[in-house]
Order: sequence, then structure tokens, then C-alpha cells
Amino acid sequence: MITSGSLWPGFQIGVGFHGTNRKLYGLVGRFEFGGWRWERSSFGEFVRRVECSRVSVMMSMNEKKTKNKMTMMKKVVVETESVSGGVDVWDADARSERESFPEHLVIMVNGLGGSANDWKYAAEQFINKFPNKVIVHRSERNYSRLTFDGVDLMGERLAEEVLSVINRRKGVRKISFVAHSLGGLIARYAIGRLYDPENVKDFGNAKSDIDEKPQGTVAGLEPINFITVATPHLGSRGNKQLPFLCGLPFLERSVSQTAHLFVGRTGRHLFLTDDDDGKPPLLLRMAGNHDELKFRSALGSFKRRAAYANTNFDSMVGWRTSSIRRQHELPEPQLHVKDEKYPHIVYVDRGNTQIIEKEPSPDARIQTDHLEEEMIRGLAQIPWERVDVSFRKSNQRYVAHTTIQVKSYWLNSDGADVVVHMIDNFVV
Repeated sequence: MITSGSLWPGFQIGVGFHGTNRKLYGLVGRFEFGGWRWERSSFGEFVRRVECSRVSVMMSMNEKKTKNKMTMMKKVVVETESVSGGVDVWDADARSERESFPEHLVIMVNGLGGSANDWKYAAEQFINKFPNKVIVHRSERNYSRLTFDGVDLMGERLAEEVLSVINRRKGVRKISFVAHSLGGLIARYAIGRLYDPENVKDFGNAKSDIDEKPQGTVAGLEPINFITVATPHLGSRGNKQLPFLCGLPFLERSVSQTAHLFVGRTGRHLFLTDDDDGKPPLLLRMAGNHDELKFRSALGSFKRRAAYANTNFDSMVGWRTSSIRRQHELPEPQLHVKDEKYPHIVYVDRGNTQIIEKEPSPDARIQTDHLEEEMIRGLAQIPWERVDVSFRKSNQRYVAHTTIQVKSYWLNSDGADVVVHMIDNFVV
């Protein structure tokens, strides 16, 4: 028997024992390089030989590995540029071949206290899938404590940022948004500011989802996808809409009255306690068209809207508010499906079927207040694709709010299939 250890690649030393009596019989040394091998046996003999057949096989295997590696490398070569307010990401090879940027701009927006890094993983996956078709901008105009400034102010900043990106990246013709948590509300406000119903362009005779007239533009571009991930569309004031409060009424009332002390104007907007100049709460106004800002029409101009929602273990955003549903409209567990490709996607409502109306239970009536009902009615006037996600069996379930977007791959890697689902259903 020989026990050996490697000091560095290609060189080994070992200690040999004889038979079962474990008697030490000598040292064995071996040096191997490019098919030439020198060995020192226990008798001090030197053997020099060439292993042509092995070298030939190894070279053939290495050639295949190198080709596969080069193919894989080609898919993941991305180029980034840090700019004022965010990071642009695109495929380096596609950029050099085309001598121009792809025509589809994807804006990724972070949530409360977040930054452009929150979407780093997902942005790279989008580029890998659509190297010649999309350029991704990871927004950072609203980051860290700036996310406490209120949905309206953050929406204005995002709108300005989008326009600056378009001016910088000439040639883009289409626009999509992918937003996490509070970022979904910021993006909804921004598109209301950027929407121009009068700027009608020929986008293949596309029609708006809320009327029969040709759709307008968002920032002068064709609106394609509007995707939100764990976004509190209905705010956080309803029963169990802020899950870490455990649905306790006295805690929910207390937080509703004091949220602004912790997260500024954003807290007032999330809990619908804002009363600017006697106007209705901002989130209620954003569920329709108000004054010069056509929030609902802007949403309706997109070819596709999708709301990804955690069904459980999301401590920050409840299932109802992130999926824009009433309590009795949430799918029952027995309706959940299993998909090997997307193990954490448990239910998909494509928005092309009518929800079966049923009499809500007394508990459901308590959980849906009149403001929440108004917002649902407003947002439901345009079709939404609702994608329900569950990390119940995942070790990362207690950080489901960030796992659903893969904020950090080492901490949230189980959400990778959700990102794949977004990409596979993305309209380019």
C-alpha cells in the first residue's frame, strides 16, 4: 500500500508499507510532466517512459473542455458602466459586433433601503439570455435612506434617470421595468410621469388593454413588460399586509400611525395616511388616472404586466397586496402546482380567465377595507399576470422577501428559478 500526498501539481511523494505487517519499506517519488514520467521505486530504480496513448486521450478531452468553456464564457461576458444614478449592463460581444446598443432597455428598480447591487444577479441572467436584444439599467437614483423620501419624489427622480439613460444610449426603441418591493410603486409613479398618450407611434398596430385606441409611449419608447416582485401595490395598512406584525390589530394600528417616524414620507404613503393638500392618498390616486398623471393608462400601455408574490414567509409584504387580490381570491393550496423547472412557482394566473366570484367570508370582509377595495377595482381594470411563489421547503424561506429576487446569490440562491421564470416569459 502507498500513502501519498501532492506537494504541487504533477509531483507526489509517498510512504509505502509492505503487506499486512505494515512494515515500512521505502519512499516513492514521482514527477510527471507532459507525458514524461520519472518514478523512484523502493529499490532506487529510475524509470523513464512516454505514455503516448494517455497523452493523446487527455489532449482530446482537454480540447473539448476548452471549446465548451469558450462557449460558456461567450454567454457570460458582460460589460458594465457605472453612471450617475445607476449601472448599465450589456453583452460586450454583441456591442462590438453591432457597434450600437440593443434596442430594448430594461430598467431594474430596488426596494426600500436597497441599491443597484440588489439586481446584479438578475441583470446578468437577462444579458445571458438576450445578449443581442436588451441593455439593462440597474437604477440607483433612489438608494438607502433616499427611499424614505416618498413614492412621488422617488418616482420623479426615477423618471429623470430613465430619460438620461435614453439620451445616453441612442438607438433604444423599447422599454420594460422590473422592480422589487417598494421599487414597484416607484416605477408605477415614474411611468405615470413618462407616459404620453398623444405620442402615438406605429408599434405593429398594438392596442391598449383599456381601450381600442393605439397605445401611447413611455419616455418616447414602446412599453413592453412591467414586472413587479413582492411589491405592496395596495399598501401595507391592511390586515396581515405587513406580515411580521402577525395580524395583531393593535400592532397594525400603532405602526400605521408611527411609520413616518421610521421611514419618512414613504411610511405615510405605504399606510395611506398622507393627506397632501386635501387630496386622496397617493396610492389610491395611482390606481387610476388623476390630473395630468395617467397612472392606470400608463400601466395599460404595456404589452404585459406581471406581479410576482410570495405566498408565505415574506415578513415585509403580504400575499394580497403583492398579487393585487382580495383574500377570498387567493388560490387554495390544493390548486398549487409543481414544476421541476420552476420548483418555487406554485401558481400562475395568466390574467386571461375571469376570477370566479364567490361570497367572501366574514374574515375576508374584515381584511379588505374600503381603500384597499378601491385600489383593487382600479388596478383590476387592466389584466395582470399573477405568479405565486413559495419557499416553504427552502432553507432560505425566512428571507423570502429578498430570495424572490436573488438579492445576494450566496444568501438567496433558491430564488434563481423565479428569475428564470421571469426571463422565460419576458416579451422581447
